[in-house]
Amino acid sequence: MTTTTPPVSKASPEQTDAESAVPSAASGLAERLDTLNRIVVLGDGRIDETLMTDASDLLDRAGQRLRLSGEHTVVALAGGTGSGKSSLFNAVCGLELSPTGLRRPMTSSAHACVWGLDGAGPLLDWLEIDPRHRYARASALDRTGGQAGPAAGPMNSLQGLVLLDLPDHDSIRAAHIAEVDKYIRVADLLIWVLDPQKYADFAVHRRYLEPLAGHTGVTLIVLNQVDRLQTDEVEECVKDLRRLLEAEGLSNPHILTTSAASGAGIEGFREVLTDTVAARQARLERLVADIDRLTKRFEGQYADAEPPSTIDDKRAASLVEALAEAAGVPAVAEAMESAYGLRALDYVGWPLGRIAARFHGDPLRRMRLGELRDELRVAFTTPVNAQQAHVDNALQNVTDGVIRDLPPSWQRSVRDAGRSQAEELPEALGASLRDVVPGFNQVPAWWWVVRAWQYLLLTGAALSLIWLGAILAFGVLELGHAPIGIAGDTGVATYVGLLFLCTLGLGALTASAARSMIALSSVKHSERMEEQMREGVAASARTLVIEPAERELAVYTSFRDETGRAIRALPS
Repeated sequence: MTTTTPPVSKASPEQTDAESAVPSAASGLAERLDTLNRIVVLGDGRIDETLMTDASDLLDRAGQRLRLSGEHTVVALAGGTGSGKSSLFNAVCGLELSPTGLRRPMTSSAHACVWGLDGAGPLLDWLEIDPRHRYARASALDRTGGQAGPAAGPMNSLQGLVLLDLPDHDSIRAAHIAEVDKYIRVADLLIWVLDPQKYADFAVHRRYLEPLAGHTGVTLIVLNQVDRLQTDEVEECVKDLRRLLEAEGLSNPHILTTSAASGAGIEGFREVLTDTVAARQARLERLVADIDRLTKRFEGQYADAEPPSTIDDKRAASLVEALAEAAGVPAVAEAMESAYGLRALDYVGWPLGRIAARFHGDPLRRMRLGELRDELRVAFTTPVNAQQAHVDNALQNVTDGVIRDLPPSWQRSVRDAGRSQAEELPEALGASLRDVVPGFNQVPAWWWVVRAWQYLLLTGAALSLIWLGAILAFGVLELGHAPIGIAGDTGVATYVGLLFLCTLGLGALTASAARSMIALSSVKHSERMEEQMREGVAASARTLVIEPAERELAVYTSFRDETGRAIRALPS
């Protein structure tokens, strides 16, 4: 009985052209793995965890497989109970290596037959094939085509083949199913052995064949036991099977018909294996197909819209304003204005007024100044007790508009990045306030000038008063002789009195002017301090909120570019 699909060695020109592109695609495997690795690094912890785990597993598996023997091709025979895959395995091997029968399960663990032992050991270890179930076809039988059964024939062309006989995929034992799943993931070429009675079995199609859409180049379907059918029945079964496979996404599937019992189709099956082993491309083709399939799963992980790269100035300014309000910058600035004015009056006020105030002290003023000092001292020496709700709202608002066009997972990651250092904000905002005024003993230079002028006037008034006393004592009351003539000259008393009044008037005028200057300078001082505090808050906001969010946006941009490039490189 002949095969229903021509073997690879007799492919049509169109097939040859399509297959000639495989080495080219495989030659870019390293670059595609590098791209996938960058995607995994960029998406780690940000997108679907299952997808990232599958991608990491594929990278690990690909790296391990590429480091192992490239001279060997791992071919896995998979099928259900009674499909005859073990018989087919023995027919290809030419020896009864795997037990056959109808009881469930028959094959309890994977068996491997290897053609060519050089370099195969590490590969079999990686496949975790039990040493008891490893067989080597390196005897004289390989060269003579020993007649061990209906599959006899020259087998030296299979050099480099690692043929696996897997447990039944429909086994009642979970361990057997897990083993099948493991080898299906790592085999270079998958051969599904079906029988005419159960070729449409829902379990094998739904669980295994549907997920292999896109793996047509590394998947072979064998309809075994065709000796039980008439010729027209075989053609009908193949036609129906092809329809099922194509509906499941396996375009132009390779289907062979065999009978391990009669030997029909075994030579054609072996020719396919021979061509596959000789080409030594199945390993690379399988990895390319796996990468293609995995890459398609990234399609929903990025958006087509061009992502923003920065937090715009308007949102950044709103964040700074919100953090400044939460930190109490306006209140601190107001307190600093009041404290500045009260301290300034202590320095530049008329000394006689300050002396009088000591005897008639204003308890409210002293209390107010004390409260202001305490308030500012707390503001400048402890973390800001910012309203957490205000801070949370500010952090959310700064990213909400920016991430609107991002996929949900990336919206979450950018938002989380903006909040990643929220616990450090109170201390940073407190430092922004502390850096503005390092202490309470700073005195502007003009305060000292006015104070010196006031004391100079006070000294002049005191000297004028002493002079008037001397004129009264020596010139009017004639209590003695004046030490100098001018000290008792009553003729200058009027001028000395004017001098006394002028010094007092200048002192009062200076105090009035100083109060006006204090009112103006305290406002400017407060505005300057508030501006400096806001600059500090802005620096903290940029360092702790905006820059982390922008870095995350940059990661998303790189992820989008890498993923888009990988998806565009997929075959149409």
